Amino acid sequence: MPRKARKRSSSGVYHIMLRGINRQTIFEDDEDRRKFLETLKKYRDISKYELYGYCLMDNHVHLLMKESEETISDAIKRISSSYVHWYNMKYERCGHLFQDR
Repeated sequence: MPRKARKRSSSGVYHIMLRGINRQTIFEDDEDRRKFLETLKKYRDISKYELYGYCLMDNHVHLLMKESEETISDAIKRISSSYVHWYNMKYERCGHLFQDR
């Protein structure tokens, strides 16, 4: 079942949560956390979103972001796809990592 459509924010600021499928761990070690943060920075430079804060937990991440010309959905798609591709290569796995994404 697809997730509900996100309501548009008049301020453009969103609290985003990316959680592992079945609450699975998405950050196994510090290298994973560093890679996710590098991915955030890389796509912030490309997508021009503002990142006000983040919290990395073992099985999920919270992001407080303001969208720019690119929608927040497109920015999250770039971030999550890139990280999942890297994660799957590192751990020799395939498939989804994030719930409802």
